[in-house]
Amino acid sequence: MNRLLLILAMLLLQALSLSGQGYAALFESETAASMREASAVLAGAGEKEAADYVREGFRSRGLDILDSPDDRSFGILSRRGDTTVCHNAVAWIKGYDRSLSGKYIVVGAPIEGNASGLAILLELARKLSTNSVLLRKSVVLAAFGAASENNAGSWYFLNRSFAADAANIESMVDLFQLGDGGRGFYAYTASNADLDARIDNLAATLQPVKPEKTTAEPAVSDHRSFYAKEIPSVMFTSGDVPKLAPHAEDPAFDWMERELEYIYNFVISLSEGNAPSFSPVTEQRLNASSDAVPWNDCDVKPSFMNNYNPSVFLQKWVYTYLKYPQYAIDNGIQGKVLVDFIIDTQGKVRDVRVLKGAHPSLDAEAVKVIEASPSWKPARVRGRRVNCEMSLYVEFRLKKR
Repeated sequence: MNRLLLILAMLLLQALSLSGQGYAALFESETAASMREASAVLAGAGEKEAADYVREGFRSRGLDILDSPDDRSFGILSRRGDTTVCHNAVAWIKGYDRSLSGKYIVVGAPIEGNASGLAILLELARKLSTNSVLLRKSVVLAAFGAASENNAGSWYFLNRSFAADAANIESMVDLFQLGDGGRGFYAYTASNADLDARIDNLAATLQPVKPEKTTAEPAVSDHRSFYAKEIPSVMFTSGDVPKLAPHAEDPAFDWMERELEYIYNFVISLSEGNAPSFSPVTEQRLNASSDAVPWNDCDVKPSFMNNYNPSVFLQKWVYTYLKYPQYAIDNGIQGKVLVDFIIDTQGKVRDVRVLKGAHPSLDAEAVKVIEASPSWKPARVRGRRVNCEMSLYVEFRLKKR
């Protein structure tokens, strides 16, 4: 028997060797395999070829192509005085909410030296297209050319091809050189308090990977063009911040898949929530008694049962007293409900509302149990009690019999 197993193992190794396929690649997921294939093509492509490949990838994944022939290939006067020919590939998914579909979230990736970021962009396009019913706002996905020429591709997008709607862009997500888990996973927000709060709120939920927020200035990328327009922007990257520079990529595709899942959840949260402010001013919030300070902006966070970790509230109160609606049980309904609420200066929970629902029966139960919460110890900013705004996911999951 042992001899037979040894022979089978040798045959398997020989087959892998002949096919040029490694052990990890043989057993990787369909998503990881798709990113591996895309990375291999994009790593060896010029800017025009890469833009054409991404555009066709958008089209095959069910997106509407947004760029015209003139927008795909255009000239920019370079610093040397000559004309640089640039290439963009842009597509979009329309949001389902009629009142919000005219607002945009842009997810972009520079073409130059960024095969991993483009591969994630293509798979993100697939996931968002498949789950477009979750998008209240519209999402634009773009591969931007000429990053080394002062980000000419993203500049052209904002000031020429998309200029008429640029004022309706609420936020931008930049994907640059991802997939190297050994070099970390970073989120650069330029210290934007609202985006930092989104990252913290998402970190309080179950995620396959969580980025480390950093204030260090990363390499030049397209988020800078949006930042110049005062559009809140976050750049996700794997690299040695702040001295990140283009390098020969050797991505781990299982790690890229985890980053993809996180970025997808982050984009969904941007689509569901209020637009982040470019310059949130804490002083203005403090001077207006009716306003609430985001959880992340509080010097002293609100505490439940003498614990500042929101997960304690979920475990000790929400999931202890949550009752699974019978209708949802009978119909196999499950999901996650994103609930927003205020903890006022007296520690009382008020203004509970659903930001992202799963089903009316689940939404109502999540609101009911949070509204019944005992008092918290209120948050403080500079020693003063303040109203604090929090958002938490309440998960309903049926157990298999």
